[in-house]
Amino acid sequence: MEKYTNKFKVRLGLFIAGGLMIFIVTVFIIGRQKNLFVPVYKLTTTFYNVSGLQVGNNIRFSGINVGTVDNIKIINDSTVQVDMLIQKYVQKFIKTDCEAAIGSAGLIGDRILIITQGSSNSSSAKDGQQIASKEPVEPDAIMSSLQVTADNAVIVSLQLAEIMTKVNSGSGTLGRFIQDSTIAENINQTIMNLKKEQ
Repeated sequence: MEKYTNKFKVRLGLFIAGGLMIFIVTVFIIGRQKNLFVPVYKLTTTFYNVSGLQVGNNIRFSGINVGTVDNIKIINDSTVQVDMLIQKYVQKFIKTDCEAAIGSAGLIGDRILIITQGSSNSSSAKDGQQIASKEPVEPDAIMSSLQVTADNAVIVSLQLAEIMTKVNSGSGTLGRFIQDSTIAENINQTIMNLKKEQ
């Protein structure tokens, strides 16, 4: 009986140790993604529309993840404030004239905040400072623009088809010019006469 109790204790100990290791690794991974273990500083920006940006989304500078979105709050009917936590080591590269823009991590990926590069002669953005923003292009606006373009292409192709039908049937000046053999003979005769006169 004591033999089975020792086996049970060993298994229980291994189970607890394994669970504790998984917990520590999970906390480390999440903490690293949310910048819990690195020094950070805070920047803010404002948008008219955040276009699906959420708290916890990544912030990129020069294509590198350098922070996360910390808070999003509505200031008034036309302004949404976005608070950012940026890793301290990139503070010297983020200038006061940098701009924040909302982008996508892929064609259909999560929304991300992209900080553009500023000019080299500008000073570095300080903790708590607000930087300028560029409003995002809405996917719905792109789709409606593409729809207008497609509708126009249909109209143009129908008009070209109508013109070609008239030309092929001999209607209009261009159609008569192409279809009527006497006009071609007259042009040839005129060219021959011009050559004779020279």
